Amino acid sequence: MPVYRCAVRIFLIASLSIAASVVAAKAPAPAAAAPVAAKQTAAVVAANPLAVQAGVEILRKGGSAVDAAVAIQAMLGLVEPQSSGIAGGSFMMYYDAKTNAVTALDGREKAPAGATPDMFLDDGKPMSYVQAVRTGRSTGVPGATWMLFDAQARLGKLPWRELFQPAIRAAEEGFKVPQRLANFLAPNFAFPATPEIRGLFHRPDGEPLQAGDVFKNPLYARTLRRLAADGAKALYEGAIAEEIVKKTHEAPYPGTMTLQDLASYRADWVQPLCRPYRQYSVCIPPPPSSGVNLLQFLAILDHTDIADRGPSDPQSWLLFAQASRLMYADRDRYVADPQFITVPVERMLDSNYLAERARLIGDRLGPPPPPGQLAGVLRGVDATQEAQGTSHLVVMDAAGNVVSMTTTVESVFGSGRTVGGFVLNNQLTDFSFRPTDEHGPVANAVQGGKRPRSSMAPIIVLDHDGHFVAAFGSPGGSSILDYNAKTAVGVFAWKLSMQAAIELPNLIARGSDIAGEVDRFSPEVLTGLREKGINLEPGHAENSGLHGLIRKPDGTLEGGADSRREGIVMMVPPNAH
Repeated sequence: MPVYRCAVRIFLIASLSIAASVVAAKAPAPAAAAPVAAKQTAAVVAANPLAVQAGVEILRKGGSAVDAAVAIQAMLGLVEPQSSGIAGGSFMMYYDAKTNAVTALDGREKAPAGATPDMFLDDGKPMSYVQAVRTGRSTGVPGATWMLFDAQARLGKLPWRELFQPAIRAAEEGFKVPQRLANFLAPNFAFPATPEIRGLFHRPDGEPLQAGDVFKNPLYARTLRRLAADGAKALYEGAIAEEIVKKTHEAPYPGTMTLQDLASYRADWVQPLCRPYRQYSVCIPPPPSSGVNLLQFLAILDHTDIADRGPSDPQSWLLFAQASRLMYADRDRYVADPQFITVPVERMLDSNYLAERARLIGDRLGPPPPPGQLAGVLRGVDATQEAQGTSHLVVMDAAGNVVSMTTTVESVFGSGRTVGGFVLNNQLTDFSFRPTDEHGPVANAVQGGKRPRSSMAPIIVLDHDGHFVAAFGSPGGSSILDYNAKTAVGVFAWKLSMQAAIELPNLIARGSDIAGEVDRFSPEVLTGLREKGINLEPGHAENSGLHGLIRKPDGTLEGGADSRREGIVMMVPPNAH
């Protein structure tokens, strides 16, 4: 197993408004957030209590962090199908407690071999986002299941078949429908569910599911039984694979996926990118993850005095917004699948270059900054749109091994098409719909076999001796980078608890698009921001789903789960393993 030691919005505005109202209704003030902490033990943090309980069940049986991650993903596909599932994609960061090594796993979906750069053009013009999502062309070859299967074969302790039992049990016996799932199935939701989704998720009388209804998914249970018995090949070969291919070939705009595309998929074990932030080392997956730009973001902020100011100072958020726009400018021009295009990673992380970028930060918010001029690289202007359907989980097992994993089907309920009780992804809409412009080819244009650029950036943080310090991450489409950066600043610069850092207001700044959680900022901060050129309007809040775990200097573990969603933290005492 290759391991590597580390040295040191776009979505519908209406749906964001709905998300904002949910946030305002349920989110406590940051000061009221209480961290969940315990002495050295195992822990699970994920987006739904049933998923957390599934992970804990596996840990109590002696399972590893990766074993628990498999069980959590299987359960999330049942109780949070709008966000992730077995036919989605994922990035995982893994910390090995024995060697202090960090490994990155790339389970990003791939475009079918027959995909073409113009597949999202209609009469030469880019399709609308909604139009493109609801097509057979939007589905990429799934990666999450193969990634988990490969990781568990190398890093698991329990038999693969045992890991699906919690989700199979819940699918057959039924579970209470969470509020979030009911929200997305509601007829008045801004991005309405397709007839196919409504046909799977409904009451016995055919009416939409409501929060608290008991729902059974026997089709999904049958699929999980096949996966449990036959391994990942149950999804990538045979009857289920044939159903996936058939479904993606249906109109409108049928796709090109083949059985060979599915059978040939493999996840990649890759060297993570680790760079210093404060006195720590922050590790993320390399491209096609946008984690490289998160490292840029933190490095640029280190050239400012944001750490001395704290979250109640408007200047802190001005600095944050400007660093964010600098980061996104580079990301949107240069980051894509490195197997198809040269990504100037080292140049983007060069200390002199980052210092130059930091000098562009002014006293007020000015026009959107251009991307940096990276020698020898000419790229077209990106036209990628990203949705917010995604989930993040963190697991630490009894041995101290840690999984930090972000997983997704892309949009809400993916492509809106289902097979075997689960949802198919629309991951290929993470490519730029426009493949070229007057500047040249777009880095993130569609190509056969290529992985679309991703904002997923699961994080593991180490101390100067290489020991585990923290793991966290978030869903949220392109806003993931801002959510993660906010949390990193909160924990490591402002010395907040993990929970308090997660509960900080979200502010998203990408180009001319500035959004924020007005109800979470104080009137004084909002006034100060207006004086500096940032006028945050209500109704445009972004909806994060941050989950994290940190080990304090005394060995105490402290977890945090974003109150904007339904996740929880559970600790597993040593005597329970």
